Amino acid sequence: MKRRKLVLLIAPLGALIFAGSACQRAHRAAKLMPPPQAAPPALTSTSASIPPTQPAASSEEKEENKEVEVEPKSEPQSDPVADLIAKVEKEYEAGRANYQAGHLEPAKKNFDNAFNLLSSGPVEIRSDERLEREFEKLLEGVNGLPLTAVEEADAPTGQKSEPAPIDEANEVTFPVDPNIKAKAEAEVKATHSDLPLMLNDTVAGYINYFSTRGRDILERALERSGQYHDMIQRVLKNEGVPQDLIYLAQAESGFRPLALSRAGARGMWQFMSTRARGYGLTRNWWVDERQDPEKSTRAAARHLKDLYNEFGDWYLAMAAYNSGPGTVQNAVRRTGYADFWELYRRNVLPRETRNYVPIILAVTIMAKNPTQYGLEHVVPAKPVPTDTVNIDYPVDLRLVAQSVDASPSEVQDLNPSLLRMTTPKGQPFELHLPAGSRERYLSAIAVIPPDMRVWWRYHKVQQGDTLVSIARSYRTTAKAIASANKLDVSRLEPGSQLIIPIAPGKHGVMEDPATYTRRATAYKVRKGDTVASVADNFGVPPAMVRRWNRLKSNSLRGRRVVYVHLPVSPNSPAAQALAASKHKNRSTAAKTPAPVVRHKVKQGETLISIATSYKTTVSALQRDNGKLARLRPGMILIIRDIH
Repeated sequence: MKRRKLVLLIAPLGALIFAGSACQRAHRAAKLMPPPQAAPPALTSTSASIPPTQPAASSEEKEENKEVEVEPKSEPQSDPVADLIAKVEKEYEAGRANYQAGHLEPAKKNFDNAFNLLSSGPVEIRSDERLEREFEKLLEGVNGLPLTAVEEADAPTGQKSEPAPIDEANEVTFPVDPNIKAKAEAEVKATHSDLPLMLNDTVAGYINYFSTRGRDILERALERSGQYHDMIQRVLKNEGVPQDLIYLAQAESGFRPLALSRAGARGMWQFMSTRARGYGLTRNWWVDERQDPEKSTRAAARHLKDLYNEFGDWYLAMAAYNSGPGTVQNAVRRTGYADFWELYRRNVLPRETRNYVPIILAVTIMAKNPTQYGLEHVVPAKPVPTDTVNIDYPVDLRLVAQSVDASPSEVQDLNPSLLRMTTPKGQPFELHLPAGSRERYLSAIAVIPPDMRVWWRYHKVQQGDTLVSIARSYRTTAKAIASANKLDVSRLEPGSQLIIPIAPGKHGVMEDPATYTRRATAYKVRKGDTVASVADNFGVPPAMVRRWNRLKSNSLRGRRVVYVHLPVSPNSPAAQALAASKHKNRSTAAKTPAPVVRHKVKQGETLISIATSYKTTVSALQRDNGKLARLRPGMILIIRDIH
């Protein structure tokens, strides 16, 4: 039975080793492109330098070595299994060192090398118990790393990525509406733009798309544009590039900082990781500055400026921004034409690049003529004012939120470059806070020991709370809470704030105080799902999902269904009803709890639309679901007070 189990474990190993290979192939392709005429800054690597592992000597080499030995009997007999294990351990320890330093990709390569050495070494794993034990140890060690980042090296776990709108636009081919084209031709002539505007059938087809099927995408992007418009215009002006390049971001990401394309481009300006590093955007275990709105805007402006200096044409510069300068250079060399529309006609550019420029032109024409396209009712969002604190220590965003009386999702939204629920360790970070909360945060964080800011929490006392009940929720002790807060009495004042000292590693099970429904919900696993994504959708800790389903890693490969117990806030009416039902035999006065409806959020729904559907209020939804600030498709909401 032991050998049979080992064979089964090797099968998913290939998936672990080759996770993210599509993104890596894209990076390799980018490296093979011819050097641009005006090269961007040299790429800098954040990876730790790890000496390459030397491959095991072949049998022929070993025979040759034996022939030249003077006294073979005096040499100790080699143990190929011990030698192989030593090499595997060396790679594994190098991977752990890179992992701890925040160098995710090198860590993954080290772990891949370790697995490869074991599976393709001179001795089969199944032939020696020591190799079997080493394999199990390696598998448990890699899967046991926090957040299983090695398995999903490019997947952020604190922030949930959103699909890039341009992927959908790239898939459609819309017919030309003669009426739309005629109207657009007149508008283009009267439209002022610091980018060249032109109209042809391809552009007119995309105007038709954004007027019909893609209208919702365009309107949502126009709404979000207000939040970043002033900042983007300021940066573009400072970098000396056309102001209307803002519409490139509108077409690419819809101004979503967390947008992720199918090719692996990320952020508002859709940078690939290698290009991002070339323009000074940091990407490591803690942060991905492609998701930082201002830093990525500045990097995009500089990159576009370099491309324009290289090609001397904004259409070619935009095409090169999409597919890389080498691709456009090759197309120009093959045809002899340095003209985007000629390259388009000759079909020498990738399909996505051929569509890219027309999509941006269509968005620009419509956004600059809102009345003609029925967009005058769209109200742009206002910029979100923030306070900034420069920190050099790790702190959990939940503690930050509790310190300034905000929700964790609100703090996450203000810091989109963070990939985790924790700020970086050992490097400076600009922490953005709700406007007016800087001093409150500094006062609150000052009383938390620096080495405990990832673990400790604040708790706002609710009616009925006791030291014992609070301690139970956070998996600590009443004595520890009383000591940390210098309490002489056990009576707590509702509305007061307590420091909650939690031992490192202890709040993984109940990250936020919550109870869970006794009956589990069966969730059908879809392609691309992971423990982290399912946990995020249902608002529960990943550790709980793994515990409920006896999983050791973040992978759901081979699973058709996972079971999730829905969270209930301990102070919500639903939780109180649940507690009452547990003690109904002790109390004859207990009332029958009101019915609870669980609603699965669909794409495009808002708190207002859901509240209207169930004839309840937004405040009631927020009360029963933890002050929701943002909805995600697939999230489960508890709905009470239905009329």
